Amino acid sequence: MAFSSVQFLFIFLPLSLAVYWLLPKALRNGALGAFSLLFFAWAGLKGAAVLLALAALTWLGGLLLEKLPRKKPLLVLLITVHLAVLALFKYAGFAARSVNALVPDLLPVFAPALPLGISFYIFTAIGYLADVANGKVKAARSPFHFFVFLAFFGHGPSGPIVRYDQQLPYLDAKAAERQVSLDRFCYGIKRLVLGLAKKALIADQLALIYARVTSVPAATLPAPALVLGYLAYMMQLYFDFSGYSDMAIGIGSFFGLELPENFDYPYLARSIGEYWRRWHISLSGWFRDYVYIPLGGSRCSLAKNCRNLVIVFLLTGLWHGAAWQYVAFGLLHGVLLCAERLGLRTLLDRAPRLLAHLYTVGVLWFTLIIFGAHGLAEGLATWKGILTWQSGARGYTLAAFADTKLLLLLAASMLLCGPVQAWFPRLKKALYAKTAPGLSGMAGLLVLLFFSLMRVTAGTYSAFIYFQF
Repeated sequence: MAFSSVQFLFIFLPLSLAVYWLLPKALRNGALGAFSLLFFAWAGLKGAAVLLALAALTWLGGLLLEKLPRKKPLLVLLITVHLAVLALFKYAGFAARSVNALVPDLLPVFAPALPLGISFYIFTAIGYLADVANGKVKAARSPFHFFVFLAFFGHGPSGPIVRYDQQLPYLDAKAAERQVSLDRFCYGIKRLVLGLAKKALIADQLALIYARVTSVPAATLPAPALVLGYLAYMMQLYFDFSGYSDMAIGIGSFFGLELPENFDYPYLARSIGEYWRRWHISLSGWFRDYVYIPLGGSRCSLAKNCRNLVIVFLLTGLWHGAAWQYVAFGLLHGVLLCAERLGLRTLLDRAPRLLAHLYTVGVLWFTLIIFGAHGLAEGLATWKGILTWQSGARGYTLAAFADTKLLLLLAASMLLCGPVQAWFPRLKKALYAKTAPGLSGMAGLLVLLFFSLMRVTAGTYSAFIYFQF
């Protein structure tokens, strides 16, 4: 049940809001937890059962960690259990297939259905356990408060990855921080509509170009078609995921929950390091605080610092999916970050802003080919086709993959992903202002909502890309 689906927009969300607001405050977290469980169960009862069991384990584990004088053994055990569950569902099949490629039929391939949002769920749980063990936060006493923190349907499927200390002021339904004013509710509507428009009007349309290009083997396509397809994918990925994050923040506002921003116009970055500080901010922050810094971060020799960067981004790549293309993507970005640490960043800082920006966007697009291709071999074939500027088979023109309307939309998306907001700071400020919009702003939102719902009701929507992670 995607946020951009008829079931969610016209049934699930209105029903959950109605029940939530009709109940007394003492019962609201219980209702919100029940609706969150229903949301996950919609994607599969077995997956929901696994997530519920992990929630119980994490809650009880946090209480035990707080009481024990020696916390590390239990923390290691709890993290191991969580990672084992993640490995079982997400990586066991990949590992077996990789071994079988070397020794045919050596291992059985175990590939159970992936519980919705399990990677986000487990990373949130591990962060909570680590914070309790380190004394950063006190363990949650209320299971209802804890379940709302961990499994709220607004962020559970695809983030942002929340921190317990950030969410704690909003977990008590009776707290002043949890109360929803008119401005807060209107802000939620604004973020929901903007996110829905990003998804339905831009991302899902650009997905048509990408799908058409990747439906044909890369070796047979002309280079311009490959460039077009993966440029569309680059834009689709941003508008899809940032659209989801906008909707998640908006939904959270309806229930008095403040979710962190997950994007800061990443395609405006002037280095790969800056890109990762702007893209999927909650995931980058998680790896920084729970992997990079414990490994030694940058407070070590240059060689060890580069080692830490490669490890972090190898894990980042694996987090995105159980396939060699994600491993390659992570390693590429680890190497690029090492290059910046070894001197490239200094050159980029001294270079003209436009040149540094073009470098970053170009390199990012080139690596996203590996990320978005249907397998590592297909990604490498796409690289080869572009670098050799292959002519491809006859009959494949750009018109076969995108009509004028889609090409204009692609051009518009390249402006709307950050440049327009940078040129017009007042527009950027208005988009994120936590106040009720004026008449002109409300009119604009109604227009976006109308056209977005037309797409939704026409059945042209698709699941958010990051739901698969």
